Amino acid sequence: MKQNKYDDSAFFERYSQMPRSIKGLNAAGEWYVLHKMLPDLTGKNMLDLGCGYGWHCIYAKEQGAKRVVGVDLSQKMIEKAKEKSGEYSIEYKQMPIEDIDFVAEEFDVVFSSLAFHYIQDLKTVFHKIHACLKKGGQLVFSIEHPVFTARAEQDWYVEASGNRLHWPLDHYQTEGERHTRFLGHQVIKYHRTLETIINTLIASNFEIIQLSEPKPSQEVLKEYPEMKDEMRRPIFLLVSAIKK
Repeated sequence: MKQNKYDDSAFFERYSQMPRSIKGLNAAGEWYVLHKMLPDLTGKNMLDLGCGYGWHCIYAKEQGAKRVVGVDLSQKMIEKAKEKSGEYSIEYKQMPIEDIDFVAEEFDVVFSSLAFHYIQDLKTVFHKIHACLKKGGQLVFSIEHPVFTARAEQDWYVEASGNRLHWPLDHYQTEGERHTRFLGHQVIKYHRTLETIINTLIASNFEIIQLSEPKPSQEVLKEYPEMKDEMRRPIFLLVSAIKK
């Protein structure tokens, strides 16, 4: 299913008010870990799947990447990315991640931030990524953690006063479609166990070199104290893998 909620004007407006939309990577609680999982980008060709506002594409160019391609299904996202990229030479393509069809061994690095939980057929996407990566090329991605995606509600148990009691975990072993709420709208995500995510990657002939379940940095917590509860359960899974 190729879902395009970001071209819904009301949804996109809500998204544009998120801290990471306004302040970019510095407001992304996982970025202080994720950027360290990337290889040296100097002179490299990088593909960003689900590029959104283009923050990671811009970062790659700032780090000396030779060629950067950003892919996103949303026309509004592509327009915003082009606007923010300014003088940087970045290629943006409006298309679903599932439809990528690049030349074999075209990229040194493939990157994706918080997009793969919207993909129904992750196995095929991993195979396509493997095909367009050079030998020894690196895939680095973040995805919503299975502890977060297991229940469609994706919310805390709270007491009558609104105090958050705990994060419930249920239906973890039941993989598949989840109809959940995000920014006041219904969106479709796909829940997979940690086992499935990792084994699908291995079966696609990748060698995993690093995993992370990051908590917000102290700097982010200082600026956004409302993120303190993100210390109580993992929300993101970060993965770095090498093409064999």
